[in-house]
Amino acid sequence: MHIVILVLVEVLIVIGLSRLVGLAFRSIKQPLVIGEIVAGIMLGPSLFGLIAPHVAVTLFPPETFPFLNVLSQVGLIFFMFLIGLELNPKYLNSQLDVAVLTSHVSILVPFSLGTLLAVIIYPLVSNASVSFTAFALFLGAVMSITAFPVLARIITENNLQGTRLGTLALTCAAVDDVTAWCLLAVAIAVARTGNFAGAIPTIIASIIYIGLMLTLGRWFLQGLVKHYLRAGRLSQLWLAGIYMGVVASALITELIGIHLIFGAFLLGVAMPKNEDLVRELAVKTEDFVLIFLLPIFFAYSGLRTDIGLLNRPKLWLLCALVLGVAIAGKYFGTYVAARVSGISKREASALGWLMNTRGLTELIVLNIGLELGVISPLIFTMLVIMALVTTFMTSPLVEWTYPKKLIRLDVMEPELEAETDDDDIDTDVTAGSVSYLHPYRILVPVANPSTQKGLVQLAVSIALNYRHPAIVNPLSLIEFEEDYAFESTPDEADRLIAQRRQQLDELINTLEPLETRSYVHPIVRTSSNVARETSQIAALDQVDLILVGWHRPAFSSNRLGGKVGQILTTAPVDVAVFVDRGSDRLESLLVPYSANIHDDLALILALRLLINHETCMLQVLHVLPENRLKDKLSYELDTMIEQLPKSVRDRIEIKIVQSPEPIQALIEASKSVDLTIAGTSRTWGIERQTLGRYTDQLAIQCRSSLLITRRYSQVTAHLTSMLPEVSNQEEPALW
Repeated sequence: MHIVILVLVEVLIVIGLSRLVGLAFRSIKQPLVIGEIVAGIMLGPSLFGLIAPHVAVTLFPPETFPFLNVLSQVGLIFFMFLIGLELNPKYLNSQLDVAVLTSHVSILVPFSLGTLLAVIIYPLVSNASVSFTAFALFLGAVMSITAFPVLARIITENNLQGTRLGTLALTCAAVDDVTAWCLLAVAIAVARTGNFAGAIPTIIASIIYIGLMLTLGRWFLQGLVKHYLRAGRLSQLWLAGIYMGVVASALITELIGIHLIFGAFLLGVAMPKNEDLVRELAVKTEDFVLIFLLPIFFAYSGLRTDIGLLNRPKLWLLCALVLGVAIAGKYFGTYVAARVSGISKREASALGWLMNTRGLTELIVLNIGLELGVISPLIFTMLVIMALVTTFMTSPLVEWTYPKKLIRLDVMEPELEAETDDDDIDTDVTAGSVSYLHPYRILVPVANPSTQKGLVQLAVSIALNYRHPAIVNPLSLIEFEEDYAFESTPDEADRLIAQRRQQLDELINTLEPLETRSYVHPIVRTSSNVARETSQIAALDQVDLILVGWHRPAFSSNRLGGKVGQILTTAPVDVAVFVDRGSDRLESLLVPYSANIHDDLALILALRLLINHETCMLQVLHVLPENRLKDKLSYELDTMIEQLPKSVRDRIEIKIVQSPEPIQALIEASKSVDLTIAGTSRTWGIERQTLGRYTDQLAIQCRSSLLITRRYSQVTAHLTSMLPEVSNQEEPALW
């Protein structure tokens, strides 16, 4: 019982640390799985065992290792089943000729370099008990691996699934995966029998079993689809049968002489690829496997990884050589083959970095090699470092080679591109010439299309007029918090994007007036960080204003916290937060004014609404302390108003109120208007505090709908070209 309790304590520590470190790596735009692998290494002799050896031995004694190994093996079996389940044959239908050449060259080059490297390092890190053939085959296979699951998630996270690069990378990785696993199976067979001749029976038996599974096995499993279509769900009885099949297939490949994981992977590949069936099976399986079992595998691997073994400069140089061969083999093999196939330099380079992704798949292979004794703990540690570095570098190098602005151009909808091109041209009738103007653009993050019509309608009211081209972009980001969740696979992401786009189209079709709908172009993408992605899109698309809806975070009393607070704090453009009280009217506006840049933005947006809507009235509320007379600020307001057309001036009222409580005066005034527009300032109870947190007294107490403005730059011209009197000069400082 003592061992059982100790193992449960270890599991508790492993799961908690894996989540924490994984989330930390997510925050720096790295796959969560990298953080989980690092967490496993931290628990081993590389860190925990180094700084607290006695505590480490007490918590992770050697006698618990077999229990962790059993749990990790069960996790690997079902994880490999999930990988096979996600390996859709449709990936092999796109650019197959290019993909086959590119993927096979990207395997052949690193495999060849790996076998040459084996000649150098075999005498240094191996012994006579391991045959050179087995060592060379295994090292070549290790250098050739591309982690299809990690690569697929990187493609989804970077919104590459709709580009030629993304589809080509998926196809190459799928071909790569199948070829590399076959090479690994041969390497394992040779390692277990001692020579290639002895491995031939195992190889033949494996080929026969693969053939049976992909023919008779697939035919038998088609009955599962028929049952699923009739029942409309996957019952526990059928799920039990599938899990039994996974374990049975794993046992068969182990008896044949390769490894348990091949049987599980093969059953996943053979499963019918009915979308609904695959989705339900994956969702029901993945949570326990990914949250509970896989972190145990990472910890078990980390306990066997000892970076302290690299205790001499010579060994670090050897590790650098291994890393260099791994990176160069994959990158240049992929790059040259892609260029020969007619792929552009930039895309070929990005493809080379993508194919360098190794991740968890590499870790699985390395553990097999260590178990078989093909590699020593020293070379195991070197190769774990290589797997981490090559995966860690993939995302930043892909983004550097193939930046988001190019991805955006590749996936931009044709109608949006055409509309944007047309709107960039504004005809000056009086001058008889054509001037090129950047359209006024509002980005509207929409989390729930069914409840945020008021937000998009307000954006349309602010943006659209007949004096200057404008575009409203409802932005819906589908956030994926987990790397390996089925919903983050490219196919599933495409399905979710199409579903969300349909919801946005339905929302747009309800906007009034009817003619404004053609200027509203939705953007739907996947993201791992909504606030960061929103800011990036705003910068890339040269957005003038982000208009975001108010919401109350689940774990905070601050209405301007969560993602809204992050956008307010970090977005490199002007931001407005809309607190919708449900009123459809926009006839009366209220702007409290205290002469700061955020109030300036509030007034400018109010004037834009006033110009766009001829029946709209504006009240500018200037609250003064008691016993204080009208000051020069009112003169500035008067000067600004004098620059406006008379038709606009006549609808503006400046009201001066003396009160010791500006917020209460504002709340009282808000009772008689449709929309209050206030800048973020202490005067109105909206100010940024420590860690970017905003107070929100006005958001709670305001009686009308409320628009809270935060100005980023005074250069942004929200009114230029709308007013004849100021179109040919800079906006006043107040604006």
